[in-house]
Amino acid sequence: QVQLVESGGGLVQAGGSLRLSCAASGRTFSSYAMGWFRQAPGQEREFVAAISWSGGSTYHAESVKGRFTISRDNAKNTGYLQMNSLKPEDTAVYYCALGSNAYLNGGHRTGGWYNYWGQGTQVTVSS
Repeated sequence: QVQLVESGGGLVQAGGSLRLSCAASGRTFSSYAMGWFRQAPGQEREFVAAISWSGGSTYHAESVKGRFTISRDNAKNTGYLQMNSLKPEDTAVYYCALGSNAYLNGGHRTGGWYNYWGQGTQVTVSS
């Protein structure tokens, strides 16, 4: 069993930055791809970014490309999402998830591809 715990969310002004962390328990973290999703009130969950098991491949949604960067440190069993140039429309609960495969294969953009999820961390961007 794997447990994922997000941290680093908060309130920030537009144009600011935050770095989210996703701490994983268990030995399997380094064997699987991981991703970040977000869900704003009244909206469906949205894919944000994903990274392969080694960090060698990453994929970012168009809405965050150039502003957000996903990374991971397998030695620390931790994944990260660096968010720069934040906009009010980035306001949401952000979730990290551990994938069902080591590599990114297209399915990583859908929630069903992930086996484990964290509880989420709130990010609020004020205008």
